[in-house]
Amino acid sequence: MTGLEVLAVALGMRHGVDPDHLAAVDGLSRVRPSPFNGVLFAIGHGGLVTLLAFPAASLLKGLDLEAFHLPAFLLLVAALNLYRLLKPAPAFSPRGLPLLNPLLLGVLFGLGFEMASQLSALALSAELSPLRLGVLFTLGMLLVDGVDGLLASRLQNLARDSERARQASRFLGWAVVAVAFLLAAAELSALDLDAFALPLGLGLFGLLVSLRLYALRPA
Repeated sequence: MTGLEVLAVALGMRHGVDPDHLAAVDGLSRVRPSPFNGVLFAIGHGGLVTLLAFPAASLLKGLDLEAFHLPAFLLLVAALNLYRLLKPAPAFSPRGLPLLNPLLLGVLFGLGFEMASQLSALALSAELSPLRLGVLFTLGMLLVDGVDGLLASRLQNLARDSERARQASRFLGWAVVAVAFLLAAAELSALDLDAFALPLGLGLFGLLVSLRLYALRPA
C-alpha cells in the first residue's frame, strides 16, 4: 500500500470514532442488538462517501444537507434510547421505523461532504481512483464501527441474563442519550465541537469497552 492508501484507511478509522457515529451505532444496538449494526452502518456511510468523492458528484457539494438532517437523526437516537431506559418492558419493536436500518442510517449519515472532499483531494493528488480510496476509507471506518457495534450488541445480549450487564447497559444508554442530545444541540446552534470530537469519541468507545469488561466480571 502507498502512503496515500494508508492515509485513506487512517481517515476512515478517524471518522469512525466520531461521537455521532458511535452514538448512532451504540444507540441502535439498544433498539435492535445485532452484531452487524456497526458493519452495515460503516458500509452504508462509506459507500455514499465514496460515491460523492467522484467528480460527477461535485454539483451536489454546495448543498449543506448534513446540517439539515443530522440533528434530527441524533434526536431520534436519543429519544428511542430514552424511551427504552424509562420503559424497558415490553420490548420496543423497531419494525415500524425503517430509518433504524443500520445500512440506511449509515447512508443518511454520509450526506455530509467533508470526507468526500478529502478523498477527492487525495485522488487528484496522486491520480488514484476515488473508488480505491473509498474502499480503503470504508475499511478503516468498518474496523472501528464494526468493533463498536459488536461490543454494544453483546452487552445488550448479556443484559438479558445478568444484573451486572443490565446495569452496564443502562449506564451506556444514558451516555448515548447525553452525547446524542449534546451533538444535536451543537448542530442546531451552529456550535463548533470539532476540537472535542476526537476525545469525546474515544471516551465513548473507551466507556463501552470498560462496561463490557465490567459486565463480564463475576458478581
